[in-house]
Amino acid sequence: MSAPRQFAIVTGASTGIGLELARCCALAGFDLLIAADENAIETAAAELRGLGGQVDAVLADLSTTEGVDRLCAATQGRPVDALLANAGVGLGRAFLDQDFNGIRRVIETNITGTVYLLHCVGNEMRRRDSGRILITGSIAGFTPGSFQAVYNGSKAFLDSFSFALREELRDTRITVTCLMPGATETEFFRRADMMDTSVGTAKKDDAAAVAKAGFDAMMKGEGDIVTGLKNKLQSAVANVTPAALLAKQHRKMAEPGTAKR
Repeated sequence: MSAPRQFAIVTGASTGIGLELARCCALAGFDLLIAADENAIETAAAELRGLGGQVDAVLADLSTTEGVDRLCAATQGRPVDALLANAGVGLGRAFLDQDFNGIRRVIETNITGTVYLLHCVGNEMRRRDSGRILITGSIAGFTPGSFQAVYNGSKAFLDSFSFALREELRDTRITVTCLMPGATETEFFRRADMMDTSVGTAKKDDAAAVAKAGFDAMMKGEGDIVTGLKNKLQSAVANVTPAALLAKQHRKMAEPGTAKR
């Protein structure tokens, strides 16, 4: 008799890193519950079903408690073996020029909704003393993000939070891994209105490679993974560089109108 298939939740799974993380899970034999706030999540689910296993999709706004509750209810009580908390949004341009509704959405999606989901699923994992958690942070969390101030701040929160949660769960059989990529080839920069910036138009890392590195780190129970040699060097330098200088350097990448012609 074959062992029952494991079950994973992947958020922000309609495109980009999230879709690639879901693909990694499917190829590794996980059944899937995937979620996003756009109809493309159904297209992603149809594609993933071709890899075998059960794939269910939830269209939900994970910046809200109602959306997270809808996602958790969709598990129908099935134990979650892996939670890949990847949902997130970005927002470019100067803080005072941004619409506050957009600012609030970044905070509520990247921080509030993610933390609420982790609290709900994490407590279920703790009752079983078993589970894997992957949080998609970013090397952006190491740098004061001029012209991405709220986004970088949200990723600094997630990077820090993941290490703290890992320590709190040290004596359990629950692992917490933080995936910290650099700029990756996804819809992120277009959606964040950053296609007139240097970072928005620069060559970026491959989403599939980033996801595979994160998935492998999660399966090994590693605490964190910075993907790509360039990003590893950048994060190491950030740890010893004054914050004011980092903010000035970030401006060169993210200020509108800096796109290389």
